[in-house]
Amino acid sequence: MMQRPTFDHIFMSLAIHLAERSHCVKKKVGVVLTKEARIISTGYNGPPEGTYNCDEIWPKTGCARNIKGSCSLTIHAEQNAILYALTHHINVKDGVLYTTLLPCLSCARMIFSVGIKKVIYKDAYAAYKNLDDEEGLNFLEAFGVLLEGYDPYKI
Repeated sequence: MMQRPTFDHIFMSLAIHLAERSHCVKKKVGVVLTKEARIISTGYNGPPEGTYNCDEIWPKTGCARNIKGSCSLTIHAEQNAILYALTHHINVKDGVLYTTLLPCLSCARMIFSVGIKKVIYKDAYAAYKNLDDEEGLNFLEAFGVLLEGYDPYKI
Protein backbone atom coordinates (compact mmCIF):
# COMPACT_ATOMS: atom_id res chain seq x y z
CA MET A 1 0.00 0.00 0.00
CA MET A 2 1.35 3.43 -0.97
CA GLN A 3 1.88 5.92 1.86
CA ARG A 4 0.00 9.20 1.69
CA PRO A 5 2.28 12.26 1.73
CA THR A 6 2.24 14.35 4.90
CA PHE A 7 1.00 17.93 4.83
CA ASP A 8 4.56 19.00 5.65
CA HIS A 9 5.75 17.27 2.47
CA ILE A 10 2.93 18.72 0.34
CA PHE A 11 3.35 22.28 1.60
CA MET A 12 7.16 22.25 1.40
CA SER A 13 7.02 20.76 -2.10
CA LEU A 14 4.77 23.64 -3.11
CA ALA A 15 7.16 26.17 -1.49
CA ILE A 16 10.03 24.63 -3.47
CA HIS A 17 8.05 24.99 -6.70
CA LEU A 18 6.98 28.54 -5.86
CA ALA A 19 10.65 29.48 -5.46
CA GLU A 20 11.07 28.65 -9.15
CA ARG A 21 8.77 31.63 -9.95
CA SER A 22 11.19 34.09 -8.37
CA HIS A 23 12.89 36.64 -10.61
CA CYS A 24 15.79 36.96 -8.16
CA VAL A 25 19.20 36.24 -9.68
CA LYS A 26 20.85 35.79 -6.27
CA LYS A 27 18.55 33.34 -4.40
CA LYS A 28 15.11 31.91 -5.12
CA VAL A 29 12.88 31.44 -2.06
CA GLY A 30 9.33 30.14 -1.79
CA VAL A 31 6.80 30.22 1.07
CA VAL A 32 3.46 28.61 1.85
CA LEU A 33 1.43 30.04 4.73
CA THR A 34 -1.11 27.64 6.21
CA LYS A 35 -3.69 27.48 8.95
CA GLU A 36 -5.42 24.33 10.15
CA ALA A 37 -3.87 22.33 7.27
CA ARG A 38 -5.24 24.77 4.66
CA ILE A 39 -3.21 27.09 2.43
CA ILE A 40 -4.05 30.71 3.21
CA SER A 41 -1.29 32.46 1.23
CA THR A 42 1.82 31.85 -0.84
CA GLY A 43 4.81 33.94 -1.81
CA TYR A 44 8.21 34.04 -3.38
CA ASN A 45 10.96 36.64 -3.30
CA GLY A 46 11.15 39.30 -5.95
CA PRO A 47 10.62 42.94 -6.75
CA PRO A 48 7.36 44.75 -5.95
CA GLU A 49 4.74 44.57 -8.66
CA GLY A 50 5.17 47.40 -11.14
CA THR A 51 8.97 47.62 -10.77
CA TYR A 52 11.72 45.72 -12.61
CA ASN A 53 12.20 41.96 -12.85
CA CYS A 54 15.84 41.58 -11.87
CA ASP A 55 16.56 38.58 -14.08
CA GLU A 56 15.23 40.42 -17.13
CA ILE A 57 16.93 43.80 -16.57
CA TRP A 58 20.16 42.58 -14.91
CA PRO A 59 20.43 38.86 -15.83
CA LYS A 60 24.07 38.48 -14.75
CA THR A 61 24.22 40.59 -11.58
CA GLY A 62 20.67 41.08 -10.35
CA CYS A 63 19.51 44.41 -8.96
CA ALA A 64 21.74 46.93 -7.22
CA ARG A 65 22.75 46.18 -3.63
CA ASN A 66 21.98 48.34 -0.61
CA ILE A 67 24.66 49.39 1.90
CA LYS A 68 24.37 46.00 3.67
CA GLY A 69 24.91 44.10 0.42
CA SER A 70 21.28 42.97 0.09
CA CYS A 71 19.08 43.39 -2.95
CA SER A 72 17.64 46.89 -3.19
CA LEU A 73 14.38 45.79 -4.86
CA THR A 74 13.49 42.42 -3.38
CA ILE A 75 10.59 41.75 -1.08
CA HIS A 76 11.28 38.50 0.76
CA ALA A 77 9.01 35.52 0.19
CA GLU A 78 7.74 35.60 3.80
CA GLN A 79 6.89 39.28 3.45
CA ASN A 80 5.05 38.66 0.17
CA ALA A 81 2.92 35.87 1.66
CA ILE A 82 2.10 37.83 4.83
CA LEU A 83 1.39 41.09 2.97
CA TYR A 84 -0.92 39.31 0.53
CA ALA A 85 -2.86 37.65 3.35
CA LEU A 86 -3.21 40.84 5.39
CA THR A 87 -4.13 42.93 2.34
CA HIS A 88 -6.96 40.47 1.68
CA HIS A 89 -8.08 40.43 5.34
CA ILE A 90 -6.92 36.85 5.94
CA ASN A 91 -6.15 36.13 9.59
CA VAL A 92 -2.64 34.68 9.86
CA LYS A 93 -2.59 34.37 13.68
CA ASP A 94 -1.61 30.84 14.73
CA GLY A 95 -0.57 30.02 11.17
CA VAL A 96 2.28 27.77 10.09
CA LEU A 97 4.80 29.09 7.57
CA TYR A 98 6.71 26.72 5.27
CA THR A 99 9.80 28.27 3.72
CA THR A 100 12.68 27.07 1.59
CA LEU A 101 15.06 29.37 3.50
CA LEU A 102 15.06 30.08 7.23
CA PRO A 103 13.84 33.66 7.75
CA CYS A 104 16.26 36.57 8.16
CA LEU A 105 15.95 38.71 11.27
CA SER A 106 13.67 41.26 9.60
CA CYS A 107 11.26 38.55 8.41
CA ALA A 108 11.45 36.84 11.81
CA ARG A 109 10.25 40.05 13.45
CA MET A 110 7.33 40.24 11.03
CA ILE A 111 6.45 36.55 11.54
CA PHE A 112 6.36 37.02 15.31
CA SER A 113 4.47 40.32 15.10
CA VAL A 114 1.58 38.88 13.07
CA GLY A 115 1.21 35.85 15.36
CA ILE A 116 2.47 33.00 13.19
CA LYS A 117 3.07 30.14 15.64
CA LYS A 118 5.40 27.82 13.71
CA VAL A 119 8.01 27.96 10.94
CA ILE A 120 9.11 24.89 9.02
CA TYR A 121 12.22 25.58 6.96
CA LYS A 122 14.29 23.70 4.39
CA ASP A 123 17.67 25.51 4.30
CA ALA A 124 19.64 27.58 6.82
CA TYR A 125 19.89 31.33 6.23
CA ALA A 126 23.28 31.70 7.96
CA ALA A 127 24.87 29.03 5.75
CA TYR A 128 23.52 30.75 2.62
CA LYS A 129 24.77 34.18 3.77
CA ASN A 130 28.00 32.75 5.25
CA LEU A 131 27.16 34.14 8.70
CA ASP A 132 28.21 32.83 12.10
CA ASP A 133 24.81 33.37 13.71
CA GLU A 134 21.27 32.39 12.77
CA GLU A 135 19.66 35.69 13.89
CA GLY A 136 16.17 34.94 12.59
CA LEU A 137 16.07 31.54 14.27
CA ASN A 138 17.41 32.96 17.53
CA PHE A 139 14.78 35.72 17.53
CA LEU A 140 11.89 33.34 16.82
CA GLU A 141 13.04 30.85 19.45
CA ALA A 142 13.49 33.61 22.05
CA PHE A 143 9.88 34.70 21.61
CA GLY A 144 8.21 31.30 21.47
CA VAL A 145 7.70 30.66 17.76
CA LEU A 146 8.21 26.95 17.09
CA LEU A 147 10.88 26.09 14.52
CA GLU A 148 11.36 22.84 12.71
CA GLY A 149 13.83 21.84 10.04
CA TYR A 150 12.06 20.10 7.18
CA ASP A 151 12.77 16.38 6.94
CA PRO A 152 11.72 15.01 3.53
CA TYR A 153 11.96 11.44 4.88
CA LYS A 154 9.64 12.00 7.85
CA ILE A 155 6.53 9.91 7.55
